Amino acid sequence: MLVCLLSIFCIQAACNPDDETPEAVRSEETAVYRLFPTQNIWTFIKLDTRNGKMWQVQFDVNGENRFEVYLNLMPLALKSDEVNGRFELYPTQNIYNFILLDRIDGRTWQVQWSTKDENRGLIPIQ
Repeated sequence: MLVCLLSIFCIQAACNPDDETPEAVRSEETAVYRLFPTQNIWTFIKLDTRNGKMWQVQFDVNGENRFEVYLNLMPLALKSDEVNGRFELYPTQNIYNFILLDRIDGRTWQVQWSTKDENRGLIPIQ
């Protein structure tokens, strides 16, 4: 009988409706840095979710084309306003473009990555 009661208690604790957010989701929302895949299998965008700084990260299996270059080194939020999870990237149908959203004030930017320096950048959407 005691075993049955303990089992029921454990099952109820595991299904607590006050805590419906999975651990992985909570950790994503509080992560300082996140990696976002692009449609290119070798390329990711690394985002500092506190301030909107971004880097293009490329890997390869042979080790000849691994690199990390900046897309935006200018903070998009004041240091005093930085909050983990403030900025989020959203893919578009264009392989080279994402939309960056400031989840606090709603500002948006077009983010463009490229293997060429002159084609990388961040453009405010007004």
